[in-house]
Amino acid sequence: MNKKIKSKILLFDIENSPNLGFCWGKHEQEIIEFKKEWYMLSFAYKWLGEKTVKVYSLPDFKSFKKDKTDDKELLQKLWELLDEAEVVVGHNSNAFDIKKTNARFLANGMKCPSPYKTVDTLLEARKHFFFNSNKLDHLSKLLGIGDKVETGGFGLWLECMAGNMKAWKKMTTYNKHDVVLLEKLYLVLRPWITNHPNRALMDSENEKACPTCSSSEVIKQGFIYTRTGKFQRWQCKSCGAWAQSRKSERTNILLK
Repeated sequence: MNKKIKSKILLFDIENSPNLGFCWGKHEQEIIEFKKEWYMLSFAYKWLGEKTVKVYSLPDFKSFKKDKTDDKELLQKLWELLDEAEVVVGHNSNAFDIKKTNARFLANGMKCPSPYKTVDTLLEARKHFFFNSNKLDHLSKLLGIGDKVETGGFGLWLECMAGNMKAWKKMTTYNKHDVVLLEKLYLVLRPWITNHPNRALMDSENEKACPTCSSSEVIKQGFIYTRTGKFQRWQCKSCGAWAQSRKSERTNILLK
């Protein structure tokens, strides 16, 4: 197994406020007057291979005293992380976290970060399995990797928006723990991810390193046959993922 991860793999999760507007009723109502757009409250992150999960929230910045909805400094921190990342991992991140983040980048006049690959654990769970639910909480409990932190409901978001610092502490704990669960879920699902970014190219000089986790502990496990070639099949002893050689063992064959 490689001692050091060279590739920059970022696991992250965001929390945001609701939109604010006026309506005449309670259920499935049109908004009569839109008062304020949503904004980002916090984000938690961890680099794969590092021990600590870190979190930033609006009260961490000076602008919070003047405007409790000003998320530009918070977003600048997240922009720097995404700009550094080569692979970004999240749960429902392709549809939610990344698009929400990009929306706030644009709204704050920020440029797009440098391109990165993504791994969405919700999409991978949906692609390879048939669970009763693909939500992070359900999968974490089912797979025995933990439970989400209880928030007490929407009131926590309202208290944070009102500036309650005890509520903010609870929010950041909740946000942080989601990334703890995310990493565990990612590592459980990782061997099943067939289109995972090639970590062997990022982390290892060994041509026979695992493309999923970059471990050099790979063993030969039979062959894969196509209409045009015979390819050596490999399995990683570290993460369990499967791979195959790029070059065919046989090329001079007849085709019908």
